[in-house]
Amino acid sequence: MTHALFQPIQLGSLSLANRIVMPPMTRSRASQPGNVANDMMAEYYAQRASAGLIVAEGTQISPMGQGYAWTPGIYTPEQIAGWKKVTDAVHANDGAIFAQLWHVGRVTHPDNIGGAQPISSSALKAENVKVFIDNGSDAPGFVDVVEPRAMTQDDINAVIAEYRQAALNAIEAGFDGIELHAANGYLVNQFIDSEANNRTDEYGGSVENRLRFLGEVVQAMIDAIGAERVGVRLAPFTSLNGTVDANPIETYTAAAALLNTLGVVYLHIAEVDWDDAPDTPVAFKQAVREAYQGVIIYAGRYDSEKGAQAINDGLADMIGFGRPFIANPDLPRRIAHNYPWAEHDPATLFGGAEKGLLDYPAYQKS
Repeated sequence: MTHALFQPIQLGSLSLANRIVMPPMTRSRASQPGNVANDMMAEYYAQRASAGLIVAEGTQISPMGQGYAWTPGIYTPEQIAGWKKVTDAVHANDGAIFAQLWHVGRVTHPDNIGGAQPISSSALKAENVKVFIDNGSDAPGFVDVVEPRAMTQDDINAVIAEYRQAALNAIEAGFDGIELHAANGYLVNQFIDSEANNRTDEYGGSVENRLRFLGEVVQAMIDAIGAERVGVRLAPFTSLNGTVDANPIETYTAAAALLNTLGVVYLHIAEVDWDDAPDTPVAFKQAVREAYQGVIIYAGRYDSEKGAQAINDGLADMIGFGRPFIANPDLPRRIAHNYPWAEHDPATLFGGAEKGLLDYPAYQKS
């Protein structure tokens, strides 16, 4: 019997060779000035093109959407051209790649957004959250985030338009589709989670209201590029970057149902992945499967055995392997042949150059 991770799968119009996903991971190596994807990034993704699907690192949709130094954007002609190098390199290696569209909302610092005050669903500062700025050295300098201002209706309309344009830009750059980053405490998540949203208008209060911004952003991108090219990433149980929901099972089952109605091509759920984190409740995964009929991707503390089990149990269709892909560019081959997995160097995750990005070798049998 074919290993569950190596069964082919249809994702919209894409026929994927396997069910292994390289999920988005910030590496902060865009060229400066201008936050432009570059040849080094193209080689990095091309090395990993044997994944069934690559979701590229988060790319900000506007200058205000940037949370950290040296992350790539997708709103200028130069940035679109930079990403075209990446998508061309991945497609030359028979890979498929989606862009992850990112607005960090309050998870930033004025130094990263031209001196402006960050925006969010509400004027609530994310507690105990730091971001890194360019402090003039090669090493990122970490600073506390600041209090954002609550978005007006005009702000909301403008950001929705930025997401729509970013989706069009991603297709122009050669991406096969886009993933909306609605997870990990960033802007869309700041509307969804009850403890980050104290609005009293139609974007706050009830679950339906807190999901409104998500729905409007997704609808705008579907109108621009088609539902078969739009996926969404959610993080129901994480408290990353200070967003917490009082009733995540109710909220995120409703989110899955909304995304099913909108017809997005996949739902990508980031599970909590720190060492002693609780497992995502199976009952929740079953509820999501009932609420959402498209392709479901889970990413978290998966090895090949756990990933295959999730697929065989019918709870997942594809599995994301995050950090393992950093040190194992040939991860699908290692899984297929049961080769050992290399460990990545945490010191080279963010910033820098080729070291820790391009110099992890494919497995060689001795």
